[in-house]
Amino acid sequence: MVTAEKHTRPGRMPAYTATRNACKLCAPLGACLAFRGVEGAVPFLHGSQGCSTYIRRYMISHFREPMDIACSNFGEATAIFGGKENLRLGLDNVMRQYQPQLIGIATTCLAETIGDDVGMFLHQIRREAAASNLPPIVSVSTPAYAATHIEGFHATVRALVNTLAEPANATPTEPAHDPAEHSGETPSAGHVNLMPGIVSPADIRYLRELFADFQLPVSILPDYSDTLDGPAWEEYARIPPGGTPIAEFRRAGAARASIEFGASTAGELLEQRFGVARHQMPMPIGVCLSDGLFDALERISGRPTPARHQAERGRLVDAMVDAHKYVAGKRAVVCGEPDLVVGLAGMLAEIGVVPAICATGARNVRLAERLAAVMPEMMSDVAVLEDHDFTEIEERAAGEPIDLIVGNSKGFKLAQRFDVPLVRVGFPVHDRIGGPRLLHVGYRGAQQLFDRVANALIEAKQSASPVGYTYM
Repeated sequence: MVTAEKHTRPGRMPAYTATRNACKLCAPLGACLAFRGVEGAVPFLHGSQGCSTYIRRYMISHFREPMDIACSNFGEATAIFGGKENLRLGLDNVMRQYQPQLIGIATTCLAETIGDDVGMFLHQIRREAAASNLPPIVSVSTPAYAATHIEGFHATVRALVNTLAEPANATPTEPAHDPAEHSGETPSAGHVNLMPGIVSPADIRYLRELFADFQLPVSILPDYSDTLDGPAWEEYARIPPGGTPIAEFRRAGAARASIEFGASTAGELLEQRFGVARHQMPMPIGVCLSDGLFDALERISGRPTPARHQAERGRLVDAMVDAHKYVAGKRAVVCGEPDLVVGLAGMLAEIGVVPAICATGARNVRLAERLAAVMPEMMSDVAVLEDHDFTEIEERAAGEPIDLIVGNSKGFKLAQRFDVPLVRVGFPVHDRIGGPRLLHVGYRGAQQLFDRVANALIEAKQSASPVGYTYM
């Protein structure tokens, strides 16, 4: 995936340099991640085989789980004459080998560039008698040159809801399923849709537990906490068990409310089409942003925050007071997808760390506006960078007093050059074990993240000391 970055040279035409160590991943990757959170689904890329190999490599190295992605395998002739026959053959192969409950099709750059009309292809393929056994198919346009992995993820969740959601009085097309079955809670009328965006499986499990404590049945759209972080298998499963049942997508239009984090727009569609109340908020990282989530849950459920979550908040605030002297006044580079950057920057600001550079590879995502909403008092000391790669981030940070990098594993070289610690968060974390088990959201996630930030700064100070303190 290559994008052009403009650099002006005095007296000459602007020069363009290919992205170097991009601070983003491709849109079809985000689509495959979302489709993996649907029960019985097979992600299918309409494009070349190299795209599926690249995406599988990134996802396997982070989640440490097998990841099958079907592909229509474009070749030279397909690039010239179109990929309809490849799509037809690919769907036949997927049906024969996987027997999926749903096929999720995402387009790659090549398919988008030649103008393949996947919707028309699917309409024609479905009309054929041989294709009458096809399961639900959800297609989404995900050219990597126009969007990043987080935008591909959000577009896919919206496409799933757009294709599958039905009004409250619709006759069920799938067996009834209550999301309370996941958690052991007592089923009750009026579930809540939750669109958390790209979070870790640990985050998803925590959020399901949180809703259960509020006695709110929840449909997590999508839920890859088991499909991408499951137990060891005795026998290989081509489609991992778990995921959000298709029936939960179908009944999304009958929910009492939707909660969505970051720039997700599926809730907007459900509000417009079915009148489902929408609660959109920044990713709830840290005390203040988590307070926003708990306030919403109190309003929707009519119940106060359970005592154990109040206690978690109290312990978090106490920890921040205890370790304030280690973190206050430090300066950090925060990088990654914009939803995560906003949440992380908000938390760093409330503990006294200046998020001096907030960077993302995405463009036109209103990053400065979103950051100003969560830390207005610090914006004068923050450089906001959209559509930047890590080389440009390094150039911008040169000469700045930087104490910490907070981002994914792609920021390792940056941390190494600045000789500062890297606190790994988000996706991908492919140079350490445990990426799927990193907790980010809620008071519990903030506690773990705060401890990691404080300890990284203490370790850096301790390592640099000629005395080598054993008591800090």
